[in-house]
Amino acid sequence: MNLLSSNARRLANKLNVIFYFLFMKAGGAQLSDITKLIESGAIHPVIDKVFPFEQTNEAMSYVETGRVKGKVVIKIK
Repeated sequence: MNLLSSNARRLANKLNVIFYFLFMKAGGAQLSDITKLIESGAIHPVIDKVFPFEQTNEAMSYVETGRVKGKVVIKIK
């Protein structure tokens, strides 16, 4: 796990912030907890790019490049 997050840990140390690497399963309780944290401003998800629903295939291709630096969002509405 440390190998996967070594760059992020190094940057966190440099900026004097705490970094946690978590594997999550999409479950109702966890998603509810995360929503509360986001809405309260306790955490700030990094959004790399937003695609309209009609460009879902392009969004998936973008993710597969391995160069994504945050969440890729598919906008439904």
